[in-house]
Amino acid sequence: MSSSPSLTDTRAGMVDARREIGASVSLTIPSPAEPAPTATSAGRFEARGPVSNAVLHRLTGSENTDHVALARLAADETRDVLRDDDIQLALFMLYASSYGSLDEFSPDLEWDPRLIETRGILEARFESGIRSAVPLPELPEPTADAVARALFELTSADAGPSLSRHVAKKATLEQVREFFIQRSIYTLHEADPHSWAIPRLHGRAKAALVEIQADEYGGGRPDRVHAAIFAAAMRGAGLDDSYGGYVDVVPAITLASHNMMSMFGMNRRLLGAIVGHLAAFEMTSSIPNRMYGDGMRRLGFGEDVTDYFDEHVEADAVHEQIAGRDLAGALAEDRPDLLADIMFGAAACLAVDGWAGLHMLDSWTGGESSLRAGALR
Repeated sequence: MSSSPSLTDTRAGMVDARREIGASVSLTIPSPAEPAPTATSAGRFEARGPVSNAVLHRLTGSENTDHVALARLAADETRDVLRDDDIQLALFMLYASSYGSLDEFSPDLEWDPRLIETRGILEARFESGIRSAVPLPELPEPTADAVARALFELTSADAGPSLSRHVAKKATLEQVREFFIQRSIYTLHEADPHSWAIPRLHGRAKAALVEIQADEYGGGRPDRVHAAIFAAAMRGAGLDDSYGGYVDVVPAITLASHNMMSMFGMNRRLLGAIVGHLAAFEMTSSIPNRMYGDGMRRLGFGEDVTDYFDEHVEADAVHEQIAGRDLAGALAEDRPDLLADIMFGAAACLAVDGWAGLHMLDSWTGGESSLRAGALR
């Protein structure tokens, strides 16, 4: 085993490493091209700093550097963990190892002790950053009815700028393609982060989650799996539907939205948070998806593109009732100790997804792309 660099040496090299993001290692996957990326376009999946560079080296088996020390430094020095490209990409890759979503990552490394240590360091900083940035809502009584009412009140109180309204009324063709690219990070794996909770639930809450997830996975019909329907929509919009094809071009806040779900789902101690996240996710889906579908039709897209959004209008109107009362409410009744995390998970969903959406809106209203500067090739 090679000796690890000292903490002083590591810190001294970190600034220079941040200036050479991704210079030394890459994966070959598709990336967008102007004006409409295709499945045959080629690009580079690049690290964004020393931590993601070291993690990528390790996961691809090319080198084993001291990513643990780098993770500690990054966690200590980051000013905004949710928008830290290096940390968020490193977490995305570590989670991808467990999902099995990138074939380049060896399954033998999923439980590598040092990678798990690095993940734990970055997760601790990520979680503390979310908890600091997202106020905990007032807690209701731990009954199914009270929790459901509180969740519906929480999700209906958001009066900020509407990404779905912009897509419905104003978005250009280029902006809609960017919307698909941003959403592909999660939606090509739709439902998977929440499914980690199934073996950790019991009774009413477990039955409710399985009922929701059965619909998400097509009710036994492979062609109706929601991730597959979204992939078809991407193809209809002239985009590459391979998972991870656009990781290189999305900003850290987009990765953070997906990483938060993964962190909540993969950590048993955060069971309440992933349940609350799903409840808020479902409660804020039906109406926006109607608007997204309308926007796609306004731009001339056909059913192959609108099907995904139309499917969610009716399905999520049902899911929100199940998620609020039978899932989150029942869990709070059975496990009152999880009530605070249920409400936190719901608030975190609204906040972080809201920031990701606001990034797109601010970019577009400023006449800019929402994708990473210089990432398109």
